[in-house]
Amino acid sequence: MKVALASDHGGVNLLKEMKNLLEELNIEYEDFGCNCEGSVDYPDYAVPVAEKVANGEFDKGILICGTGIGMSIAANKVKGIRCALVHDVFTAKVTRQHNDTNVLAMGERVIGPGLAREIAMAWLQGEFEGGRHARRVEKISEYENK
Repeated sequence: MKVALASDHGGVNLLKEMKNLLEELNIEYEDFGCNCEGSVDYPDYAVPVAEKVANGEFDKGILICGTGIGMSIAANKVKGIRCALVHDVFTAKVTRQHNDTNVLAMGERVIGPGLAREIAMAWLQGEFEGGRHARRVEKISEYENK
């Protein structure tokens, strides 16, 4: 598995935490920034990560900003991306099982590093259940392809 990571200035601390987690899990990743404290624009980081996941260069993406909202909105504009904004472990599991999400968004100002690690682990280890859920995900893809 290869994971693309990025944050804006509001998510740099959780970004570091995600890199540590992926290293502990021996999961290959690439950091697409930002590694700064000055204000930046979240679409400049969300869109490139989403594009790399959508075109198959990376299997999954993790995006972090202050709330996760901006990153998730921007990522979901990229065709083929199903990005979920998650703030608890249950929805991290379910979004993989039912929605086959390929990008995870989190908010550093909303959750702490311990919970973020738990969420990321649940999401990374989650498997799509298919079945009735596959039909629903396919309907989203059909609409997206109009």
